[in-house]
Parts: sequence; structure tokens; C-alpha cells
Amino acid sequence: MSAPQSCPAKVLAVTNQKGGVGKTTTTVNLAAALATAGQRVLLIDLDPQGNATMGSGVDKRALKRSVYQVLLSSVSAEEAWVHSENGGYHVLPANRELAGAEVEMVDLSNRETRLRDALAPVLDRFDFILIDCPPALNLLTVNALCAADAVMIPMQCEYYALEGLSDLVNTVKRVRSHLNPRLEIEGLLRTMFDPRNTLAQQVSDQLQQHFVDKVYRTVIPRNIRLAEAPSYGMPILRYDRQSKGALAYLALAGELLSKQSKPGT
Repeated sequence: MSAPQSCPAKVLAVTNQKGGVGKTTTTVNLAAALATAGQRVLLIDLDPQGNATMGSGVDKRALKRSVYQVLLSSVSAEEAWVHSENGGYHVLPANRELAGAEVEMVDLSNRETRLRDALAPVLDRFDFILIDCPPALNLLTVNALCAADAVMIPMQCEYYALEGLSDLVNTVKRVRSHLNPRLEIEGLLRTMFDPRNTLAQQVSDQLQQHFVDKVYRTVIPRNIRLAEAPSYGMPILRYDRQSKGALAYLALAGELLSKQSKPGT
């Protein structure tokens, strides 16, 4: 890995309390797109299902160390992360063991900030740290929100999306008030988007009216190649670089980097 730089990583929690909105797809493919752009990236899988781990080409069943041990302070983050050959980034992996972490952390000191504390020594080793959160507001998600600088919210443009989004925005506000005053909403990402769907267009318009510049210009299309790639343990850029899904995540990475380079961001 290249020599440490003075500027610490931008830490993004990719989260939505609703399942099936493309959180893991976004975390894996954005990590790969940023790595392709020359960024040093760490992906943290904070979901006991371990889908981001497997989607990065890392076998969750063969792990000797994982984010579970990191949260319990039995190993350091650096001792637990592995390199994704398919993605070009590092992965702090997860498996089913992580499901027990919540129960075990309840009686531990600083239970909400254990991930933040574990990442503190390595922030200058990366440009971006992306955290794939479970689809629930639990202690794992709270750890992600406490460790993050900002939240990226993938969402489908469908009937219940706005109601769920309101709940998530309130959660971010509560965490900012009590645990992490620097936490911001980085942006809303429209995923699995079908422009032929009238309702999707209407919800998309409402999002842009209410959140204005917080809605990414990039839209992730509904794309079969994106759905296929995880079964091969590959980000879409490795599986089919010319697909619409791959081009969309490259565009999202470019948008994110452009935002970062602006003064005051």
C-alpha cells in the first residue's frame, strides 16, 4: 500500500432501513469504481449476511478474522482486512458470526463507537471507507453512523420510499444530536430505476424537489448484469465493464470525486 497521506479517509455509511434497495450492490460497485479511479478504498461489510464480502470475491465461510473480532477488540482492523483481487480494494469482511456481536456489545464500554475507535488508527491509509449497513436500525447500523462522516442513501423510486426516507432522515438527526455531530447526508441515490415507469418518474421528481442538491445526478438503472455479477464474486466493472450498470457506477464515482474536490467539501 502507498505511503500514508495526511488527509484522512472520507467515511460513508451506505444505509437504508428498507431492504432490497441496492445497498450492497452500491457499496461493492462504488468501491470498485473508486479503486479504478486510483483511490485507496476500504469496504466494511457490517451485515451478517456477508453479501458484500462474497460480492467482492472473498469467501465468508473461510474467514479466520472478520469485522466481528474487530468490534469486540480482539483483533485490529488491519489484522482483519483482506484484499479483493476482483475489486482492487480492501475488505473488512463479515459472516454469520456478526449476528452475535450486538448481544455481546451490549455490556461493553463505548458500544456505539467501537467501529469508529477501531478505524481511527487507519484513516490515513485510505481515501474512502464505505460501510455496507444491515437493513435495520440496530447497534451495527448505529456503529456505522457513529464512524461515518456522511450517509449515502440508495433508494428505489416507489410508493413507500418517501415514508421510509423520512424515518431515516430522523434517525440521522438523532445520531447527529447525541453521538456524531459531524454526520451529514451525503446524498440520495436512485437505484433500480426504470424510466418507463410513471410512478418512478413521479417519485424521482418529488425527491429532487424536496432534497434538491442532495440527490445525485447519477441514476442507477435496473440492469440484469448488475444482478448477475455477485454470483460470480465480482463487481460489475470486472464482470461486464461495458454494461449500463458499470457505466452508472463509474459516473457515480466521478460525481463523488468531483464533490470532494470542491472547496469546503
